Parts: sequence; C-alpha cells; structure tokens
Amino acid sequence: MPYTHHSHSGQFCGHAKNTLEEMVQTAIAKGFLTYAMTEHIPRPIEDFYPEEKDDHTPASLAKLFDDYLAEAVRVKKAYSSQIRILIGFETEWIRPSTLETIRDVLTKYSFDFFMGSIHHTHTIPIDFDRITYEKAREAAGGTDERLFEHYFDEQMEMLQALQPPVIGHFDLIRLLSDHRDADFKDMKGVWDRMERNLSFIASYGGILELNASGLRKGLAEPYPCMPICQLFVGMGGRFVMSDDSHGIDQIGTNYTRLLDFIRKAGIKEIMYADSDASCTDRRFPNAGFSSIATDDLIQLPFWTATHL
Repeated sequence: MPYTHHSHSGQFCGHAKNTLEEMVQTAIAKGFLTYAMTEHIPRPIEDFYPEEKDDHTPASLAKLFDDYLAEAVRVKKAYSSQIRILIGFETEWIRPSTLETIRDVLTKYSFDFFMGSIHHTHTIPIDFDRITYEKAREAAGGTDERLFEHYFDEQMEMLQALQPPVIGHFDLIRLLSDHRDADFKDMKGVWDRMERNLSFIASYGGILELNASGLRKGLAEPYPCMPICQLFVGMGGRFVMSDDSHGIDQIGTNYTRLLDFIRKAGIKEIMYADSDASCTDRRFPNAGFSSIATDDLIQLPFWTATHL
C-alpha cells in the first residue's frame, strides 16, 4: 500500500497542473490507497508568488481556498470506495501575521492533518529560483551557512507555535544553494540547530516527511538527507512518505528510489495518515496515524507495477 501525504493541483495552485479530481484518479490508477490533499493556505498580497500577481487578489486567493475545501470534500466522498483520501493543507511561515492566518484556517475548517512547511527566510522565497534565493542569502549575511542557520531558526519558531503533525521537506533550504548535497556536519551552527529542531519534533510526536520531490529536482537524496534521517531515527523519530506532486505526471515519481533510501537510512517503519486510526491530536478528531513495517512495505505489489 503506497502512501503520499503532500500534493497540489493546478486547480488550486498556480505552479501546479491538472484538477484535483484528475490527481485523485491518477493516484487510484497507479495503485495508491492513501492520498492526502494539501493545498497552500491563503497569503497577503506582499507574499504572492509571481504567477499569482496577475490572477489573484487576497480576496480571490482566500476564496480559492474555500473552493478547494468544498471540492476536496466532494472528491473524497466520490472516490471513498477506491482510495483513502485525507484533507489537509500546507502552511507557510513568512511573517508574524502568518500565525494568525493559520489559526484562522484551523478554526474555520475541519481537517485530517496539516503539513508544517516553510518556503521563506527573511520573508523571501528560498525555493522559487536562484535569483530569489540569492536575495535571501544576502539578507541573512551573504553565505549559505548563515542562511541555513536563519532558516532552521525560523523553522523552530513555526514548530513551537504550531506543533504540526507532519513536517514538510525539513531541509528544503539546500535545494538552490551551493551546498545542495552537503551533509551539514561541517556547519556546526547549522547542525546544532537541526538537532535542536528534530529533538523538539520527537518530543511532541511530530512526523518527518520523506519527500521524493528532491530527487525529481536533481538532488542526490530526498528531503531530508541521510544524516538528518539517521539522526532522527536515533531519537525514535517517525516518518511518512510523500511525492509532493504538482501534476499527474509526478504522482509516485521516484518512489522506488525513495524506498531504497528508506532501507539505507535504517528506517524500520513508515507511518501513514489513517481515518480509522485512533486520534492523538485533539485538533484533528477524524484521523490518526498507523504504521507499516518497512519489511512489509517492500513486499507490496505496488513496487513491481509498470508505472514505476
């Protein structure tokens, strides 16, 4: 039974493709039995991405999120006999007002879980393009090491404020850097911050996302990289699988490589969001997390299918 906990559709995300329903239909066709929908939360106009500036206002972006929730509920009901669908969202963490936005979203809607992610440091996107990344690096002091430190400090703020059930692409900051395949161990300030963050995640039972999109974008390893995963394993940390798909062609992409990585990292079990599992987070009464042993995961017929 393959699982993914992170996805976006072109219907509700400006840098994705295909409709939400097409995404679910493709997940079914590829043999997924668990599929989570996690569109981005609304943002103020100063935090719009370039592809949104000509098409949206803050009001229309907020309405788009309303529309997403309505469509997610419809699709979940329509395909409930074929696939387990979880309805969630992915956070941003940009400026102080972001926390209020997230709290409003959690109050207004009912979700199964959410993905706690950050895509900005010093309010500047760090995974959009190289030019924008360099602006963030200059704002942090001019080096990758300083920017990494600031990224993990801002991540810690997000973790403490929200305690997200799942933490998205933990080390996304390396994607556009000059250290994209570094192991971080030669950056003591960075490593200490990552260890601090992972320890906090483990303390409240948070789960790290193993995100295959890093492989799709040319990294040697998924998010998070091997040293981080092994450090979290040593803390008793837990993991879920994700493809972070932004179109039907990305559903399950590089999952065979992700499975190989899981085995090499010494991860003995994989968690997955489950509407039949006991709830341990009062914010999300309709779903919990179950687990499957990696040895059992490997035996599933999904891995021998031609779509991989």
